[in-house]
Amino acid sequence: MSELQTIELDRIDGSKARLGDYRGKVLLVVNVASKCGLTPQYEGLEALYRRYREQGLVVLGFPANDFRGQEPGSDSEIAEFCKLTYDVDFPMFSKIKVTGPDKHPLYAALIAAHPDAASATRGAMRERLQGHGIEPNPEPELLWNFEKFLIGRDGRVLGRFSPDTNPDVPLLVSAIEAALTA
Repeated sequence: MSELQTIELDRIDGSKARLGDYRGKVLLVVNVASKCGLTPQYEGLEALYRRYREQGLVVLGFPANDFRGQEPGSDSEIAEFCKLTYDVDFPMFSKIKVTGPDKHPLYAALIAAHPDAASATRGAMRERLQGHGIEPNPEPELLWNFEKFLIGRDGRVLGRFSPDTNPDVPLLVSAIEAALTA
């Protein structure tokens, strides 16, 4: 079992978990927020989950309030928002920190395993943030909400995708399909 799979996690309902609980599955780990311009990606993430879950894909949502306070709610408020607004059925976890010195060990391990994010828009997100007067985190830190990490059935991090890589773009879908058939 890889180190990544042994990291302790808290589900949004308060129960304990580890990535190892999903051994043999392909995982898409996403830091999410309910008050972000990218929040509608929940719909696409749920569509991916429903389309590929029988083949072994599990989307895992990790709420974080690290970017301009865009996830201010409690775990119960976040769970209710996700269910009522986007009918989210994929596993959600308790709010965590995904940047800075106090980042959750899961995100420290994910970033260390895959420091570079692929982008369907060739860096447009970084430029867009700067255009709004927001100084993006230095690489390899997360750029913003909805950054995605793809983990293979063997527990290895296969890819990292920028926040503005929508769930339905060929770059991400083809990587998921390749991981599912590997």
